[in-house]
Amino acid sequence: MPFDDSGAQEHATRARLEAVRDDARALAARLLVDMQAVSDARDASNVDDEHDPEGATIAFERSQLEAIRRSALAREAEAQGALERLGAGTYGVCRSCGRPIAKARLEPRPMAALCLDCAS
Repeated sequence: MPFDDSGAQEHATRARLEAVRDDARALAARLLVDMQAVSDARDASNVDDEHDPEGATIAFERSQLEAIRRSALAREAEAQGALERLGAGTYGVCRSCGRPIAKARLEPRPMAALCLDCAS
């Protein structure tokens, strides 16, 4: 594991991963509320989506919110997986080839589970 002996790097990495996970979880929850608001607004109107020029816009907006929400949930899962690898002592080790993942890759992408060669 590519951490210093003091444990300071592991602690900082854990805090960063927890922040990413928690931010993604919060974003997904907010988006779910927004999606419900879009649905409620549509349901409260007397508009027939099929014949309303705004109907496609409402459907598109809901679709966009769902896509962003799925992305946030995937990011949350990636961060949780990285936290589990950190706890297991396998964080920073490529899941494919077993070699260390370069610090230059982990700094911008702390959830990376593959080295650059295997990810390419």
